[in-house]
Formats: sequence, C-alpha cells, structure tokens
Amino acid sequence: MKKKIFGIFIVLLSIAMLVGCGTSESSSSDSGDGDADSGSNDVETYQVATDANFQPFEYKNPETGDMEGFDIELLRAIAEEAGFEVEFNTMEFDGLLGSMRTGKHDIGVAGISITDDRKEEIDFSDKYYDSGLILAVPQDSDIGSIEDIDGHAVGSRQGSTSEEYLKENTNADVNSFPEIVTAYQDLIAGRLDAVLYDLPNVQYYIKENAPDKLKTVGDILEGQPYGIAFPKGSELVEPVNDALATLKENGTYAEIYEKWFGTEPPQE
Repeated sequence: MKKKIFGIFIVLLSIAMLVGCGTSESSSSDSGDGDADSGSNDVETYQVATDANFQPFEYKNPETGDMEGFDIELLRAIAEEAGFEVEFNTMEFDGLLGSMRTGKHDIGVAGISITDDRKEEIDFSDKYYDSGLILAVPQDSDIGSIEDIDGHAVGSRQGSTSEEYLKENTNADVNSFPEIVTAYQDLIAGRLDAVLYDLPNVQYYIKENAPDKLKTVGDILEGQPYGIAFPKGSELVEPVNDALATLKENGTYAEIYEKWFGTEPPQE
C-alpha cells in the first residue's frame, strides 16, 4: 500500500514540475526579450522634427492638439510602408534644420526645399512636392512683382529659401519671423508692404484667412521641390525613398495629395 501511495506521489510531482516548466517558458516568450517572439516591440520609432504652423503641410489642430497636414499624413504612410513608427516634435524652422545638421532628430519634414547648399550638410529623400516662391501684398498695393519691392518692408520666415532669395536678389528691407503667420498678420496690419514665401502656403493662408485683404502678384520664383530631410549619412534615406515610390505607384500618394490640395498631383 505504501508503495502504491509513493508511486502516485511521484507521478503527481512529475506532472506539477512539467506544468511549472511550461508556465515559465510562456512567460519568457511574452516578455519580448527574444528576437523571434518580440513582435511589435521590435518596431523602431524615429523622432521627427517638424513645424507647428505651416498649413496645409503640417499644423497642430487647435481642437485636438494633434498634428495634421499633408506632410504628416504622407510621412505616416511612408513609415507604415517601410515598417517603422514616427513621433513628431514641433519647433521653429531654423531649429529644425539645425537638428538635421547635428543629428538630434532622425527625420525632418516641414516643406523643406531641396537646395545645393543644404545638400552639403544634410541628406534628402527624393522630391515629394514641387513648389516655388510668390509675393503676397494687400489688395490695394501698387507692388506688382518682385522688381517693385526694393526699399519696401518685406516679410519671410527665418532660415527659409524666401529669406535667402530676398537678401541675395533684392534691396528690400527684409523682416524675418520664426513663424510665417506672424508675417501675414503684420502684412494685414500694415506693418509690412509684402511677404515672400512658398506658393502653397501663401495661397492657403489667403484663401482661409484673408481672401478680401491679400492677393498674390508676379511670377512664381525659384521653383524648388520639397524633400524629407535626414542627418548626413542616414540609413533611412533608402527605405524612405523605396516606400515613397511604392505609395506613388499604388495610388496612396495621390489620395493624400487630393485630400489636402483638392486636385490630382501633377504628372511627373
């Protein structure tokens, strides 16, 4: 009898040890420490430097506090296609370019024009939007083109290609602002005679905020494409370019473009 009881005890002890081992194994797999079983924990999250007020490309929704805009939605789609995640950090445009030069952030997106000077210090993706510069003036202004602004107070954004253009090609009294919205507001208030800035943003601001107060004049200047920026030597350039190409091929890019600009993207 004692032998039988002892035998049953051994069997029960063995089963308990097997169950215990099984539980330990499952916990280890769910912890995400192993390469094979870590799942979403392996997805890399990259820090993105962006602007908080460059409509319709990127801006903070005043009601929700969320970042929205063409650039934001496009970069999220690129990240999903390339298999990584992004976290947006807003800052002034000058600081954004500086963060790319120092490598403080992994990616920069804010309607950044691809220029030869910038390419010496930072890397760019393939172009994703064609832009240019345009003058905005009051409705009753006598300024008709860039040739008329010498001696006038003209606004632009700090660190932008429009600021560079004004300083290198005109004798205007250049007033540069961390946020371009301030320049538009000063133009409406009569503290500036004109504003030179990126065509889509100028058009969007006038349409949404000052259709009866401001207008655009003259030719589109310095046609330059926008690119996604990276610190020099970044390994993200190639996967981002591959993802961007895929989005253009499968129609996702066109859907996002039409949502934010109301028209189909131009044929390349």
